[in-house]
Amino acid sequence: MDIKLKRVYEPYAEDDGIRILVDRLWPRGIKKEDARIDRWFKEIAPSNELRKWYNHEPEKFEAFSQKYHAEIDKTKALSELLDYIKQHKTVTLVFSSKELALNNAVVLKTIIDDHIAL
Repeated sequence: MDIKLKRVYEPYAEDDGIRILVDRLWPRGIKKEDARIDRWFKEIAPSNELRKWYNHEPEKFEAFSQKYHAEIDKTKALSELLDYIKQHKTVTLVFSSKELALNNAVVLKTIIDDHIAL
């Protein structure tokens, strides 16, 4: 199984496989038909409170990651996402953050990788 990360603003590619938007809010300036999103998992995104608290401040990323893990553990959205992902060979988690390394999709991918490796 191949799980990739990609900004929604990057062009669609054939090797993206299934594209899953993992943000709570629809990305600014992107038309739904242009995004080529196969499934939007709003429920898997960080809560509005956590998202606003983090505010993409790099020094908060480790704490954000821990809090996001705890949030996901309390929801059924993760098992739904994992079931969906397991049905596909290639999956691209799509996000809108300008920050490529310190965002919710990066944390989510590690959570998915940990669960699928079990």
